[in-house]
Amino acid sequence: MRKRTLGFVALGAAASIFLSACGGGDSTGGNGGGEGAGFNAAENSVVNASDQTGGTLRYAIQDDFDSVDPGDTYYGFSWNFSRYYARTLLAYNPEPGENATDLVPDTAAGMPEPNEDFTEWTVEIKEGLKYEDGSEITAQDIKYGIIRGDFNGGSLVHGPSYFAQKLDADPDFNVYESSDPLGEFDAIETPDDHTLVFHLKESFSEFPNILIMPQTAPVPVDADTGALYQQHVMSSGPYKFDGDYEPGVKLHLVRNEEWDAESDPIRTALPDRVEVEIGVNQDEIDERLVNGELDVDLGGTGVGPAMHSRLAGDESERPNIDNLYSGALRYVNIHTPVIEDVACRQAIMYAANRDSMHRAWGGELGGDIATNLIPPQIPGSDPESDLYPSEDNKGDLDSAREKLEECGEEDGFETVIAAREGREKDVDTAEALQNALAEVGIEASIELYPASDFYGQYAGSQDFVRENNIGLSVSGWIPDWPTGYGFAQAITDGRAIVETGNYNMAELDDPEINELWDRSMQTEDPDERADIYAKIDTLVMEQAAILPVIFDRAMFYRSPELTNVYFQPGYAMYDYMALGVDRG
Repeated sequence: MRKRTLGFVALGAAASIFLSACGGGDSTGGNGGGEGAGFNAAENSVVNASDQTGGTLRYAIQDDFDSVDPGDTYYGFSWNFSRYYARTLLAYNPEPGENATDLVPDTAAGMPEPNEDFTEWTVEIKEGLKYEDGSEITAQDIKYGIIRGDFNGGSLVHGPSYFAQKLDADPDFNVYESSDPLGEFDAIETPDDHTLVFHLKESFSEFPNILIMPQTAPVPVDADTGALYQQHVMSSGPYKFDGDYEPGVKLHLVRNEEWDAESDPIRTALPDRVEVEIGVNQDEIDERLVNGELDVDLGGTGVGPAMHSRLAGDESERPNIDNLYSGALRYVNIHTPVIEDVACRQAIMYAANRDSMHRAWGGELGGDIATNLIPPQIPGSDPESDLYPSEDNKGDLDSAREKLEECGEEDGFETVIAAREGREKDVDTAEALQNALAEVGIEASIELYPASDFYGQYAGSQDFVRENNIGLSVSGWIPDWPTGYGFAQAITDGRAIVETGNYNMAELDDPEINELWDRSMQTEDPDERADIYAKIDTLVMEQAAILPVIFDRAMFYRSPELTNVYFQPGYAMYDYMALGVDRG
């Protein structure tokens, strides 16, 4: 799962991000632009629609990009932002609402074509696309961009590894040690300059979803400077670097005159210039957003705690707020090797006071109480599903006690709840659960561990979990793409369990669930796959391996000067490519 800022590494994370843009000129319709557009107005519709161009779009961020190299990034905001200068094979549908996460061609001429068993995929690319220097973009450049991103000997460390996982290739291939990387790497064929043929190890019906990733941006072999490439990426999009990227300082973009708007249905390219200011304190960013001195917080977590409290208590600001799903499920793992009996795990599910855990996350503005696994934006989710109901979500203690008797622990038992240091809401969640479990005799002590190593050395380490009686751990997850597989496979498939750095922290290894994951990857119809994901959701809840807490939301301040603002659930943030500004 994508690294964002929820604190889980590798596959996990990018909370939602708040954005803005710049374009200048009069508004041309839409559903209410300007001040007072309405609370959550951008969730399913365009706010302040305009086709006016010009101006400077101003971003700021407290920390920095993991990398601005499209082949070496895993932060959600980086994926969204990189599209200014890096076109990908596919993209999300550039419109709000229920079809927003449909896949559409970007550099591809059409949608990928699979063979019968989804082990081979063919993609044709558009002809006549150009880099910023006027040279033509070829299929070989896209192939090279993919293999340098995933087969680089560890020199590019930030990006995801889906191509390495799925392509039928030597896992030890190193693009930088090969004298002929395009010729020697045969898991992707390029029979001509505009065709790519991908050969996979096994059936993967959702392969098109990884073709939206920045690793599919073209890179000319001669332009690649390895880890230094991020200093000045060769642009294939509507903007190019203005000077070099300065880590910790700035990234400025100006128009790329070689970009062909007719070939690009994804990007409106309204601003003349895009500027990112790096290393700005979060409170300062929030103040400058509200004061109109900035347009976008690039960090991706919404406003900070101080501004959140201020805006939540100010009814006059409510029309300028979007309180949007981050895409994440906050939950508690129930470690099956430590709490082995399913009835004991079900006792925990019944005893949990979801109301108090919800309040730990900020109540209504913090998110929605979750009683199932898959977030509501993802096909196959059934937020009405609740296998462990209770009055007012405050726990069913009688049912919990019955389950304890069933597993032979009628007096309760002792265990440990692991949470991350410095994560106030995680700790508050652990304390709320601790108090609820004590009502039925389950004595759960809380242990805090460093967030940076939480998955590698502590709650994600099989040995550490067993040696320290960690029966529960507070976690969070967000999809790399908005399907059941993109969200839940890594945390519920038994084949995903590893000794350290484990994200299936419950160590759920259920043959029926594993078989359903395999079946989903051999199923072409997305509606049929959604049905499979719904069955997996139910089975995970029956096994009581994951205790859902909330589908969380983040609060974004939407500047009245922003045009074309809408939420893109595929990134769990506004769609940066649509944005403009009207400062008139």
